[in-house]
Amino acid sequence: MSSGTIKKVAGPLVVATGMRDANMFDVVRVSNERLIGEIIEIHGDNASIQVYEETSGLKPGEPVESTGAPLSVELGPGLIGSIYDGIQRPLDKIMEISGNNLQRGVEVPALERKKKWHFVPSVTVGQKVITGDIIGTVQETEIVAHKIMVPYGISGTVSSIEEGDYTVIDDVASIRSDDGNKHKLTLMQKWPVRRGRPYAKKLQPDMPLVTGQRVIDVLFPIARGGTAAIPGPFGSGKTVVQHQLAKWAEADIVVYIGCGERGNEMTDVLNEFPTLKDPKTGYSLMKRTVLIANTSDMPVAAREASIYTGITIAEYFRDMGYSVALMADSTSRWAEALREMSGRLEEMPGEEGYPAYLGSRLAQFYERAGRVETFGTKSREGSLSVIGAVSPPGGDISEPVSQATLRIVKVFWGLDSSLAYKRHFPAINWLTSYSLYTDTLGKWFNKNVHEDWMKLRGRILLLLHEESELEEIVRLVGMDALSAPDRLKMEAARSVREDFLQQDAFNETDMHASLEKEYLMMKTVLAYYDESSEGLKNGISIDTVVTLPVRERIGRFKYVPEAEVQEEYNGIVKELHDEISDAAGKKEES
Repeated sequence: MSSGTIKKVAGPLVVATGMRDANMFDVVRVSNERLIGEIIEIHGDNASIQVYEETSGLKPGEPVESTGAPLSVELGPGLIGSIYDGIQRPLDKIMEISGNNLQRGVEVPALERKKKWHFVPSVTVGQKVITGDIIGTVQETEIVAHKIMVPYGISGTVSSIEEGDYTVIDDVASIRSDDGNKHKLTLMQKWPVRRGRPYAKKLQPDMPLVTGQRVIDVLFPIARGGTAAIPGPFGSGKTVVQHQLAKWAEADIVVYIGCGERGNEMTDVLNEFPTLKDPKTGYSLMKRTVLIANTSDMPVAAREASIYTGITIAEYFRDMGYSVALMADSTSRWAEALREMSGRLEEMPGEEGYPAYLGSRLAQFYERAGRVETFGTKSREGSLSVIGAVSPPGGDISEPVSQATLRIVKVFWGLDSSLAYKRHFPAINWLTSYSLYTDTLGKWFNKNVHEDWMKLRGRILLLLHEESELEEIVRLVGMDALSAPDRLKMEAARSVREDFLQQDAFNETDMHASLEKEYLMMKTVLAYYDESSEGLKNGISIDTVVTLPVRERIGRFKYVPEAEVQEEYNGIVKELHDEISDAAGKKEES
């Protein structure tokens, strides 16, 4: 371990001298208050340190001590349900020590050292194991079975293992490697946050992460192990969309990172998540969630660490074979931390003052997503899907963070403040959003839901695009100037928007929809368009078609429970056909 003294303090940047023996990214303790920092640059025996706590009051000459180890997270039972700050310190334990005001230099282990967990072995003495093999399980919560894996770089023969109650630092097994060395395994392992956890093989993103949000599943789907960005101005619903995805997406584990968000937003998350019921199990959503809270009034530099801390924890659960969804809210605040540190280091600025390496840093984060085969004798399939919110100033997505993100991610859910003000939720703009997974996932939807899925999706998108073109004409000359088929297109597109895409996040039935229900809802709104088009050809007036009584039933279809969906669909289609036939019959009589 090397030690030195403070030479210069500039906000979160501290320059220490006498650090010749230190390494890049070593964790250091700064000053007599032992503030946590990380070495980000070395010139000779001068080390530039990014300090993750408030640096006011520090002065030159105070000691700096390197721990000799990189910034790492503790991985083991006790992660689920925990609320951490950006450098994996449990906020509830810090509060016990320092009260409501966060004190500096508080040292608290990330995982509770005294709590005992019941360990059940899944291997026996004499059995050969390799990196990634599961040696036993701990039932961490009612929902999550925590799998204890052989750490990276260790393989050999199990020489001792026993069922029992252990703390995270007790030895639960030992492995004798082929060279005769003995490795003692505990329930906990450590991993450096800036290094992605390795895996055996990356798989094709050809399975969807079903979210229950119709605009996402149907129009702009995300793959399991995929990456998505949600840019949008203030108040357009980024956080609400992420809450819905955390609750409804088909993920076993949720890691939610509040990175530089306002304190009241994080308070909402911390208050809401424990009270939300997990729809799949009936237990609290916190029973499968890890929260990392790093608010805007916490030190800027800790924002960068929070992103890496969160994704390392997510990779750990992915390695167990779970489907993990990581929500980062928001990466713009993280980029601001990069800009702050880059300015303090006096680096040449890039566009709008952001560092020139902004794009590569974002790419390093997003590329850790993926669907993978893990290491182990019996490899498991795990996935890590990353959904990052972007908060461009004024909603202008031409700024550097949004543009760098769009070059990396495969799904873009562009939020629109005008839709949000109309109370259209989710406020995802169907004209600007896209998904590059559509082609590969289309095959899955056609095979597993219905062979017409992609055909219906294409027709719905076409209707929405044609509506936007017709709206230009309506603004100029009014609705009455449109032909009857064009007016019908406008009505059908309105039905798509209001009866299909719009969802009620507070309604028990409509806040989530199965793929089967989404398919039948698509068929319903298109059946109205097709039957009405046929009716217009048979001489029915456009006013009759627009005011059909069945339209109210079509609008209420979204509130029909899943068990009654098929029956209701059949009833709507029959009623629609009868009403069009009656109208055509009356036309002939007259």
